[in-house]
Amino acid sequence: MELRALIDFDHQQIPVSRQCQLLGLGRSTLYYRCKPEQLRVLQLMKLIDEIYLNCPFFGSRKIVIALKRRGIDVNRKCVQRLMRIMGIEAIYSKPKTTIRRHDHRVYPYLLKGVEIVRPCQVWSVDITYLPTALGYVYLVAIIDWYSRYVVSWRLSNTMDSSFCVEALREALEHGSPEIFNSDQGSQFTSSDFVSVLEAKGIKISMDGRGRAYDNIFIERLWRTVKYEEVYLKDYSTMDEAEEQMSLYFQFYNNDRPHQSLDYQTPQEVHYACTKSIPA
Repeated sequence: MELRALIDFDHQQIPVSRQCQLLGLGRSTLYYRCKPEQLRVLQLMKLIDEIYLNCPFFGSRKIVIALKRRGIDVNRKCVQRLMRIMGIEAIYSKPKTTIRRHDHRVYPYLLKGVEIVRPCQVWSVDITYLPTALGYVYLVAIIDWYSRYVVSWRLSNTMDSSFCVEALREALEHGSPEIFNSDQGSQFTSSDFVSVLEAKGIKISMDGRGRAYDNIFIERLWRTVKYEEVYLKDYSTMDEAEEQMSLYFQFYNNDRPHQSLDYQTPQEVHYACTKSIPA
C-alpha cells in the first residue's frame, strides 16, 4: 500500500500536515497527480526503453541515431531529458570522480568473485520505468540472486525513497539475505533505506557507478518483465499497471520455468529447503 493511502483527510484531531510528518511523506508527494503526457512523448519513451533494453551500452547519441533509422526525427537534448526521467544511462566504466552527497554513505561492492550457492545469500534491488496512458510510473523489485525469486515489488509515480523502503520492509518479512546489493541511486543510499538493512545486520553492497552489469540478474528480470508483460499491453492507469504486474509476478515466481534453474520455477528453487511453499 502506498503511504498516501494512509492519509485521512477528514481526521478531526490530526491535520494532514502532521500525518505526513508521522508517515515520513512529503506534502508535495501527497498532492502529486501524474499529468497526461502527449501521446508522441509516451511512444518515444517506450521506443527509447526498447532500444536501451537491447543495447544498454547505447548513450543518447546512439539512441538518437537508432530512432532516426526508425524514421523518428528527434534531437539529442530531448532524448537526454527523457532518459533522465526514465532513470537510464549507458553502461560503461567511468572514472571515480563522482561527487557524493555528504549525508549519503556509499558502500563498497562485495560480490566480486563470490560464488552464489544458496537462496537468501544475495538479494538485489533496482528501479525501472513503466509507461501508462496517463504518464510514466516506476517499478522497484527485490530479487534473490540464486533462485531469481522476486521477493517483493512496488509501483510509484514519483522517485522518492518511500516506495523502495516499503518494498524492502515487505521483503524482510519473508527472510533475510546475507548481502543486499544495489546501485548508488539516492533511493538506496538514503538513511531511511540503509537503516532498515543495518538494523537487521545485513551486509550492504553497492555497484560501481554506471556499472549496471554488476546487478545483472535484476537487469535480466527487467528485460523479461517488459517483453513478456509490459510491451504486450497498454496500461491505462497506474492502478491497472499494478493489477497486471501482480498477476505477472505471480506467474513469474510460481509458474514460469527458467532454463538457468534446470527448468524449475523460482518458487520451487527458493523454497526447496522449506517444508511449505507459499501460495
